[in-house]
Amino acid sequence: MMSTQLSRRALVSAAAGLTASVVLTACGGVKTTSTGGEGDYPTGNIQMSVGASPGGSTDLITRAIAEGLGKEMGVSVPVVNKPGANGALNAKELQSAKPDGYKIAVQNASLFTITPLAVSANEAVKLDDFDLIGGISQDDYVLIAPVGSGHTSIADLKKSGKNIKYGTTGVGTGAQLASALTFKQAGIPSTDVPFDGGAPALTALLGSQVDVATIQVGDSIEQIKAKKVVPLAVFSDARIKFLPDVPTAKEQGYDVVVSQYRFLTAPKGTPEDVKTKLADAANKTYATEAYKKFNDGHCLTPIEVSPDEVRKILDDYATKYKAQLDQYGISLAGKK
Repeated sequence: MMSTQLSRRALVSAAAGLTASVVLTACGGVKTTSTGGEGDYPTGNIQMSVGASPGGSTDLITRAIAEGLGKEMGVSVPVVNKPGANGALNAKELQSAKPDGYKIAVQNASLFTITPLAVSANEAVKLDDFDLIGGISQDDYVLIAPVGSGHTSIADLKKSGKNIKYGTTGVGTGAQLASALTFKQAGIPSTDVPFDGGAPALTALLGSQVDVATIQVGDSIEQIKAKKVVPLAVFSDARIKFLPDVPTAKEQGYDVVVSQYRFLTAPKGTPEDVKTKLADAANKTYATEAYKKFNDGHCLTPIEVSPDEVRKILDDYATKYKAQLDQYGISLAGKK
């Protein structure tokens, strides 16, 4: 949890009530110039945009980083939400922004490694169209069922002999990929029901609109602890510290390792010295106790690596995911 000890629900409410133009600023001696000018970078506000609505993991991560960047760099860092198309709308706007370091964004690996497998080539966003600042953290997915269902494992779903309606966080997301691979490998008849994020998927599950749901651990941990839902599997490579008693899909016999990874980006062509200053400020933010508590409170695993390492992670993901979809004849667009 964050230093203020706010719950995820309280953070969602607070974030939604703030205006887009000035959502989060660092206090105390900040420069308030609205745009950059002449002089050593930064001389004005640095805008961080989010390709998702307030309250989700990407939004909360962005706000935590924006607070740290503001303190480290001595400027205001407003956060602007620009949801749509799993982050693609925000990404394309960032892509066309001036490469001067005054517009940056946290982006999701799924947009570059999974979404291209579900949309046309013209709709896909390419990693090469951005400059990478560095890696941030990993958000793991968990398959959950209502407590009253009696299901406690993937094997239980298979034994039920029924078509399983599974909720996900949207088309072209890691939640959809993990679910589709699991049910295909297990030979479980199933129907994909995509939602616009983890919160609506969880609501649908609790309202019996779907049988199970795959969402991020941070979005479901409170309901798991309250024993309103049961975790059947996590889709990480090994068990995670936030749910140490929950077996992975691999442990249950299924080769499904899918996670959400996030990294900091800038428009292509941003000067090297600007990227270095941003990276240094971000790394100092990650090293603070407040940010470490934020990671733990939101079930995030830090992977704060260099741009080259980020690129390798994403290249490996993209190669593996495409090979698996081809192997099992799965189409995330629902055409097979």
